[in-house]
Amino acid sequence: QIQMVESVGGLVQAGGSLRLSCTVSGATLDDYAMGWFRQAPGKERETVSCITDTGHSTYYTESVQGRFTISRDNAKNTLYLQMNGLKPEDTAMYYCAARWGPCSDPLLPGGYNYWGQGTQVTVSS
Repeated sequence: QIQMVESVGGLVQAGGSLRLSCTVSGATLDDYAMGWFRQAPGKERETVSCITDTGHSTYYTESVQGRFTISRDNAKNTLYLQMNGLKPEDTAMYYCAARWGPCSDPLLPGGYNYWGQGTQVTVSS
């Protein structure tokens, strides 16, 4: 059984940084694109970023471009999201997920096969 487990998020001040990780167990996801998503209260889930199976291509939603960096280590079966310059509007539950094949175009949360349980990120002003 494939499981994806996000690291604990946390509370950070605006302008601060946080790194999330997502560890996969039960299978290797070398052939899967992987992504980070977030959902704030009362809002729909949105794609934050996606990385292709090889890690050679990355995609970001416009609001995090230049501040967030997605990466993966296939040898460790782990996905990362480095978040810098955090803003209060980044406050949300963050999820990792894996999708067979390429990242979706446009960046939408649909079509992902496996999901983590989510981790809360709160940015104070």
